Amino acid sequence: MSKPIITGLMAYGMSGRIFHAPFLTTNPGFRLKAVVERHEKKAKARYPDIISLNSIDELLADDEIELVVVNTPNNTHFDLTMRALNAGKHVLLEKPAAATGAEVKAMFDLAREKNLHLLIYQNRRWDSGFLQTKEIIESGRLGELIEVHMRMDRYKAAIGVKSFKEKKANAANGLVYDLGPHLIDNIIALFGRPLEFYKTTGIYREGSEVPDYFNYHLKYPNQLNVYLTSGLLIAEHLPGFVVHGTLGSFVKGRDDVQEAQLDAGMLPTDPAYGIEPEGCDGKLVIIGLDNQKTIEYLRPPKGDYNGLFTAVYHTIRDNALYPVTEEHIAWQLELLEK
Repeated sequence: MSKPIITGLMAYGMSGRIFHAPFLTTNPGFRLKAVVERHEKKAKARYPDIISLNSIDELLADDEIELVVVNTPNNTHFDLTMRALNAGKHVLLEKPAAATGAEVKAMFDLAREKNLHLLIYQNRRWDSGFLQTKEIIESGRLGELIEVHMRMDRYKAAIGVKSFKEKKANAANGLVYDLGPHLIDNIIALFGRPLEFYKTTGIYREGSEVPDYFNYHLKYPNQLNVYLTSGLLIAEHLPGFVVHGTLGSFVKGRDDVQEAQLDAGMLPTDPAYGIEPEGCDGKLVIIGLDNQKTIEYLRPPKGDYNGLFTAVYHTIRDNALYPVTEEHIAWQLELLEK
């Protein structure tokens, strides 16, 4: 990583503060040059070496900036990504990539036309729980898979202050477009495009205009059934990862610590970063030939969103294949918008 990618960040809200700036300022593959901050200059206060800009126009006009992170409200993703690509910038785009598959296709088509990279930010592929679940599935220890459950539970009865998520008039609204991309991407990363799917949504919070619950039932070859669930009124959180196969089962809580650590100010370079505390082990239950049950408690691997940023670097500098492909995002949008 001898030549850092000069990068600009479109916003410094929760996403910029937690999921982007800590990596862009510590990963040697990047140099965070500028951040758009229309009001309070919080990024400038924490990172004195950056330039704090007042507008996205200023950011896109900077010829030195090679990569722009589009981490603005969901309903602005399409327009701002197209503007960034037309300005000659590579783009790292927050989820959801867009509201429709047609918008996704238009963005990737433009990136190809401009010989630029459009890279979708799906950081949950680098969660500790997902990494461990993927490892167990790929090990074959569960035999032929029968059923997989993944879920993200919340309890947030109040209507959120971010209107782009809560207003029906805004594109890409509600929980489906908020947490759905994480769960759907995890499953696509494991199994690809489903043969068919069934989608259920509901509105349960008082005064809500948009879905605050969803469940997907995805069907895959060899009778594999996958269920993805999320809700904002789930008082008792269930395990985030459950896998049943012909030889056993695996159960793991959604205990990844990265978001909480970053929110508290920990940097990704801290030795404790990404390491789950004791008591968060995955539970592997195997049935032997003698029908005896063996239970193992397995420490999860270190979670590390730096894996995504390293992939971004090698894609831009070395033209390596980015793990979140255009096809993955197209398949994701099929599930999100229908």
